Amino acid sequence: MTDHLADALNTIKTHETVGQNRCTVKATKLIGEILKVLKDNKYLKDYKTLDDGRGGWYEVELDGRINDCGVIKPRMPVKRLEWSKKEQEFIPGFGVGLLIVSTPDGIMTNSEAEKRRVGGRLLAYVY
Repeated sequence: MTDHLADALNTIKTHETVGQNRCTVKATKLIGEILKVLKDNKYLKDYKTLDDGRGGWYEVELDGRINDCGVIKPRMPVKRLEWSKKEQEFIPGFGVGLLIVSTPDGIMTNSEAEKRRVGGRLLAYVY
């Protein structure tokens, strides 16, 4: 089994480190939602879908703002009052970076989940 999310975030991080401004990652619904969150938080310039007839790819335009990103395994559950504790565990400093979580309300950042007062499962981190 392959983890498409881990492959996508590793590809993005590698291209950012090398200084390239474009990369392609496998297209899945989860990766699309995470790319949307990254774009909304200005970690990416843009992304678009490339259809090859077999699932497709996302072409991602990088902005050079990602220092590190990756998946969180195992995808541990977090209660609605524990967001700050998990942020301290995975993010290097206060106000730097974000956690991407899956909640009953959809994919969002940890700060959005804290505002909506919902818990969820940790998916990824980026800073």
